[in-house]
Amino acid sequence: MRKVAIIGTGMTKVDKHWKKSLKELFGQAGIEALNQTNSPAIDALIVGNMCASDLSDQNNIGALLADHLGFVPNTAYRVEAACGSGGAAFLAAYSAVASGMYDVVMTGGVEKLTDGVGGNTTLSLGKAADAEYELFYGSSFVSINAMIMRYYMKHYGVPREAFADFSVLMHRNGSRNALAQLPFEITRETVLDSDMISDPITLFDCAPVGDGAAALILCPLEDAKKYSDDFIEVAGIAGATDTVDIASRESLLTFKSTVTAADRAYKMARISTADVDIAEIHDTFTITGVLSLEDLGFCERGKFHKMMMNGAFEPGGIVAVNPSGGLKSRGHPVGATGAYQIAELFLQLTGRAGKMQVPDASVGVAQNIGGSGSSTYVTVLRRV
Repeated sequence: MRKVAIIGTGMTKVDKHWKKSLKELFGQAGIEALNQTNSPAIDALIVGNMCASDLSDQNNIGALLADHLGFVPNTAYRVEAACGSGGAAFLAAYSAVASGMYDVVMTGGVEKLTDGVGGNTTLSLGKAADAEYELFYGSSFVSINAMIMRYYMKHYGVPREAFADFSVLMHRNGSRNALAQLPFEITRETVLDSDMISDPITLFDCAPVGDGAAALILCPLEDAKKYSDDFIEVAGIAGATDTVDIASRESLLTFKSTVTAADRAYKMARISTADVDIAEIHDTFTITGVLSLEDLGFCERGKFHKMMMNGAFEPGGIVAVNPSGGLKSRGHPVGATGAYQIAELFLQLTGRAGKMQVPDASVGVAQNIGGSGSSTYVTVLRRV
């Protein structure tokens, strides 16, 4: 297997892009990524997307985007793994380059969630749950995560306010991100006093619904200097799964897919959590962010609040968490989110993150979840 590098990235602002189509959004990100390189010929395009068939009446995303970007007749296809589609597409692209099947691959994700009215969008997102045992009975993602959050609070004796403080940190980080959907600071009261969505989850516990696209270009590490002066090694990568329905799991206090994927990715990269400077974690809801911190090994279980208040998850602490603002503030265009996370790390590790820059960052971890932890993709990036 060949070592693999990222040589270029592009991202759109996460927002309501009603005047742009799927191909126009991804085209913007893809061209930005190409402009960062010496224009290598793209051998394949592998893109993550979850909801286009439901909300944009569009299948065959791969060919659509390849045609728009001028990659025809090369291969192109879509990868779907719910909210983990972007991370899954990146894993497929990595495998294609590492195996020698293709030399230069563009990957990424694109999503337009605001094309649908609220109920349709909620149903489309809900299809990542078990249709027979969860969706049929009216469960939504927010209600499933509300049950997990309430159980977590009771099991560990964690106060409701602790989760609000996690959201406050994400918004403080996102206020420095020009591409964030919600780039403003909030207070604990903002979270606690916002509309109740599914008790105990309120509006500001939730990532917003938005549109966006992110693109990355991969090539063999040994060839990276031909295409760019700034490139990053993909040092470790792994995916893992768990049951789709949460009732069949051994525990609701951990996402086993994250634990497994992280263990495999860390071993591949030959690192421990102590080596990680920065992490982009999947915080669809505040409870998701907390479980992700614990499952990735950055936090003792049930102790996140005390550690957070001591600065453990900020630059200079144990690990800088979501300097982009994460899903909560940067935004969560579901099928593109995993690609955003890796693109944000690329900017950090090449020293181009601007106001978000974490000083001297050399190792970063991205964690992208599909469903309620039914699949997870963990990627370790290393500055060369």
